[in-house]
Amino acid sequence: MTSDNSRIALGGKAVYGARLGILMLEARFPRIPGDMGNAGTFPFPVLYKVVPGASPERVVRGRASGLLEAFLEAGRELVALGADGVTTNCGFLSLYQAELASHVGVPVATSSLMQAPMIQATLPRGKRVGILTISAASLTQEHLEKAGVPEGTPVIGTEGRAEFTRAILGNEQRLDVAAAERDILEAGEELVARHPQVGAVLLECTNMAPYALALSERLSLPVFDIVSFMRWFHAGLRPSDFGHPASATRPWRER
Repeated sequence: MTSDNSRIALGGKAVYGARLGILMLEARFPRIPGDMGNAGTFPFPVLYKVVPGASPERVVRGRASGLLEAFLEAGRELVALGADGVTTNCGFLSLYQAELASHVGVPVATSSLMQAPMIQATLPRGKRVGILTISAASLTQEHLEKAGVPEGTPVIGTEGRAEFTRAILGNEQRLDVAAAERDILEAGEELVARHPQVGAVLLECTNMAPYALALSERLSLPVFDIVSFMRWFHAGLRPSDFGHPASATRPWRER
């Protein structure tokens, strides 16, 4: 009796069907729909790993000092579990892009900021991508350089406003969503008022994604965030199956 190779299953992972692994900060603030830490945000399954000691304050204002080994180990754990690609839920972790990419053995995209060169390339002559961040005071040239952000890119933060930065960096368990949205809209308006050449907005902070639509409508500009980035990233990890014969006849396996 011959074996039907199309019915042979091949192993090698602990978990299947979730190709994207997310390194999470250790936090307890609300994760509303659209937030990277809300698994319902994504149209595909994801794997999560919380990095002990990686509080929002320590990662953003403390430059994730002393946490590199913890992130490397957590990244390896995600890959061992089954992730084919790894990301993080804080744009400030661009500082660890090279180290993570070198150690975990799969593609790594640490920061939403990595989209900046691609967005800039799409814009008409004379237009610039502008960045909104949770803390402009903490977002250094090193963060930007390690993410490949073009020199001179305008940056505006939400700190000093009513809700968003305080609640997220303070790891508060209550979030006034309407007030947080107002903070982001006001920061976006400040960005384009100070820099009229801005032709698209990039949200550094992964917790800003729930407000991207409102911001785009307020500014009448394209807005890019970590969710748009991860949809692109995941599309490479698992290309679409359009039902062509070559796809239909391959051996049954999850690579």
